[in-house]
Amino acid sequence: MATFNGTEGSTIELEQAVAWTANYRKEAITEPNGIVTKAHFYGRDILQKLLDQEGCMGIRMYYARDEKGQKQLVLVGADAEGNDMEGIVVDNGKVCPPDCDTQGNLNG
Repeated sequence: MATFNGTEGSTIELEQAVAWTANYRKEAITEPNGIVTKAHFYGRDILQKLLDQEGCMGIRMYYARDEKGQKQLVLVGADAEGNDMEGIVVDNGKVCPPDCDTQGNLNG
């Protein structure tokens, strides 16, 4: 079983992130509404609420589809043993499009 200490993940170069998001857009499946979901945004307060759970080492994000077939992300805290902390479960972030960055490189 994996153990988490809160340091998992690392930064990557912007150029790599731009290439990866472009790869995704090329291969993405159009959602039932005819739009490709590019991103989800979650505010600081809800992320902090997840992280503030006792014993939380980070956030796990599950890919999901809602009852309309729309791509979603479901977020839960994870403890040091890698177990989901299901006391707080998060979704309902702002979806891009329509809520997208208009100036950055990752949105293409």
